[in-house]
Amino acid sequence: MRALIVPTGCSGIDELRIEQRPEPKPGPLQVLLRVRAVSLNYRDQAVVTGNYFGGKASRDMILLSDGAGEVLAVGDGVTRWRPGDRVMPIFSQVPPAGSPGAPALPLGSPLDGMGAEQVVCYEDGLVAIPEHLSFEEAACLPCAAVTAWHALMCAGRPVIPGDVVLVLGSGGVSVFALQLARAAGAQVIATSSSDDKLTRLTALGAAAGINYRTTPDWDAEVMRLTGNHGADCIVEVGGAGTLARSFRSLAHGGKIGLIGVLTGPAGDTNPHAIMLKGGTLHGIFVGNREMFERLNRAISVNRIRPVIDRVYEFDQAHAAFRQHVSGNFIGKVVIRL
Repeated sequence: MRALIVPTGCSGIDELRIEQRPEPKPGPLQVLLRVRAVSLNYRDQAVVTGNYFGGKASRDMILLSDGAGEVLAVGDGVTRWRPGDRVMPIFSQVPPAGSPGAPALPLGSPLDGMGAEQVVCYEDGLVAIPEHLSFEEAACLPCAAVTAWHALMCAGRPVIPGDVVLVLGSGGVSVFALQLARAAGAQVIATSSSDDKLTRLTALGAAAGINYRTTPDWDAEVMRLTGNHGADCIVEVGGAGTLARSFRSLAHGGKIGLIGVLTGPAGDTNPHAIMLKGGTLHGIFVGNREMFERLNRAISVNRIRPVIDRVYEFDQAHAAFRQHVSGNFIGKVVIRL
C-alpha cells in the first residue's frame, strides 16, 4: 500500500515522500480501514518542519491525524463494526501494537497516522460518519471539528442562543466554530487579514467581520460591535500574540478556549483583564469519543457540511501541503486516497 512518510529528521515539505508499506492486518479487537480521504491541520505542518512537541521526527512516520474510510475487515472479538461501515478515527488512539488498555496517543505523531491507504485501529477508536457526509467531508472532522465543539459546548458553560462568539481567522477550527455556533443560535464575529476571506465568512453566517490588518485594535472593534458587551465565547487559535486582545474582547463571565499557537510563543499574557471580567480560560486539546459522537449528532441534525477549499489526489500531497502552509485557503484542505 502507499503511505505518506515524514522521514527521520524531516525539516520541510520537500522531504516528504510517498512510499510502499506492507498492508497491515487486524488483530483481536482491531479493525482494518481502507482510508478514502485525509485532511491537513496546522499540527501536521509543525510535524513536517520539526517544530511539533518533541522536535523533529525520530523515525520514518506516516503523517496526518485526520481521515475517513470504510471497514475492510475486523479481527476476533469485534462487535461494534463490520465490513463496509463508514468510519472516522478518534484523534488519540491506543497504539495498534499495544494492549487494548494501553494509554491513547495522537495519530500522526507520535503514532503513525492516517496518511496511508490502509490503517488498523482498535474498534473503540472509531466513530461512524454522519450519513449525509462524503469521505472527503468526514475527513475534516476528527481534529478541527471536535476541537471547535470542545471549546464551544464542553469547556465551561455551553454556548446558547443569543451568545456572541468570536472566532479568530479562517482555518479549520475557526470555520467549524462559526458553523456550530450559528447552529446553536449564537451571533458570530470573525477576524481575518483578508477582506475576501471575511466576505466568505459572512456568507457562512458571520454577523460581522474584522480585518485585523486594517483594524489592529480589533478588540476595541469587538466591543463596539457588541455595544460594549464583548464576546461570551472566544475561540482563540492565535496564542500568546493575540491573547491580550482576546482578554479585552471578553464579556463579563465569558470564556476563552485556548487552542492554537499560530502567532508564536511571545506576547502579552497578563491575566488581569480576564480576572476583572470574571472570565475563564480553558486549554483545549481536541477531545474524546463522547465529544466526537455528540458533535456528529449536531452535524447530522443541522445538516452541517464542512467547508473544503480544495481536494487533491494522493500524488499531489506536496502541493496540498504547500497550499496549506501558504494560508491561502478557507476551512480545510483535503487529500483523496
